[in-house]
Amino acid sequence: MFTDFGVPPTADAVRAMVAQRLGDLDHNVGVAETLTLEWRDAPLHVQVIDMPITALYYNPGTHRIRAQRSLDPVRDAALSDDPWSQESQNYLRHLLTRRPADLAQQDPEFDKLAEHLEQFGQIEPGLITREGILVNGNTRCAALRAGRTATSMRVGVLPASCTWDDINAVEVSLQLRRDERRNYSYVNRLLALEEQRDQLHRPISVIAKTFHTTANVVERDFWVLAELRNCIDRSRTADQESMRLADFEQSQEKLAELYRAYQDEHKKNKERAELLKESRLAAIVLEYAKTDVRFVGTDFQERYLDKGLIEEFGGTDPGAGDAVAIPGLGRSVKASGADVATARAITDKLLQAKAVAAAGEAVGEHAKTEASKVISSYKEAFGNAITVAGRDAMLRKKRLAAPDRVVAACKDLEQAVNDVVLARGNSSLDEDAFDDALVQLHTVLEQLAIEAQRSVKIPGNGLDWLAAAIESRARL
Repeated sequence: MFTDFGVPPTADAVRAMVAQRLGDLDHNVGVAETLTLEWRDAPLHVQVIDMPITALYYNPGTHRIRAQRSLDPVRDAALSDDPWSQESQNYLRHLLTRRPADLAQQDPEFDKLAEHLEQFGQIEPGLITREGILVNGNTRCAALRAGRTATSMRVGVLPASCTWDDINAVEVSLQLRRDERRNYSYVNRLLALEEQRDQLHRPISVIAKTFHTTANVVERDFWVLAELRNCIDRSRTADQESMRLADFEQSQEKLAELYRAYQDEHKKNKERAELLKESRLAAIVLEYAKTDVRFVGTDFQERYLDKGLIEEFGGTDPGAGDAVAIPGLGRSVKASGADVATARAITDKLLQAKAVAAAGEAVGEHAKTEASKVISSYKEAFGNAITVAGRDAMLRKKRLAAPDRVVAACKDLEQAVNDVVLARGNSSLDEDAFDDALVQLHTVLEQLAIEAQRSVKIPGNGLDWLAAAIESRARL
């Protein structure tokens, strides 16, 4: 089911060391430290021992960096061939320390972790197999090795019968939860969800429970991942350069909004839903902010996008947009789906240009220059179109829409903050009246949370906060 990476070359020696240290715990006086985890659908308490960090191996199958591995095909291939070599382990360590969306930069979260470990030491134990493979705590081990003082790491030890299926299942149960201090990146979480469905053959309801989310969210994430894989296939050039899943690490909220908009439009008109999807995908690839991407609607290509860009890059395969003759009138109209074919061709050209631009030294300077020109042309055309579309959208927007009312209320509350500050200066605040107003505010927010939760199927960060705040207040 899962990739079996075998065991490290030092497996026998590490097994003996682990066995000796577990045996030493039986002779110690006092309560031994244990770690509780989910093991084959049942709770399991494992003993914690101290292991030299030099005896531990990074897990080549960890979900934390799965998408980033492909960013260096040569080193990734070497890792697949021999995951326990020094070169492969160094590559894993490198990926664990970098930003998921930009491997050229050190991850600030990793630096914070390393500093915390250096200052306060290890608080939570990691988890290893009997052969020294890290199941949980890969990043902590890298951070300990980056420090100047640590020589060992506290780790729980899995049973000797542990398989690679167990390793993957335990890692998911321990690390892919909302309360983790350092969450998996967006794309790696999508891959972990997919793994649950395709390799463990679990239904969506079970996956949702495992990941502490809803079935609607899981369905959305599966749709997004399928679209990202489709984009990667479409971006592949004649020289086999292509975009990678890691290129979409910073597009989580924009892709979630694309899913909602596409599903709503698909119920009304499938062709217009495809037009919306293609135009928004292009805007997302061009890295526009989510507030700008919202202005890209079903009529974006027809009404706003520069016709020169459409004519230059919107060419389709022969026959894709052939006209259909109207009998008896001597006239013709575009075939059904012709606009969609044009929109896909436009997006395809952009995806291929982005693939070449991201290929680095793998392509020649001429190819990179041409790709840069294409991207610049798209950026200019989409920028102008989004500006006009945004202006039109603001003009059409209803004055009394719910978001406008909330924004207006926020401005009033900001003014109230200033009034409280001024009143404190001259002791003029009517405290009883102010408390009555706050009680009314809580009542209104409670009503807003209830109605919003009924209306919004997949809540965003704002509604999550409001619901949690009201629920927390109710428990007091």
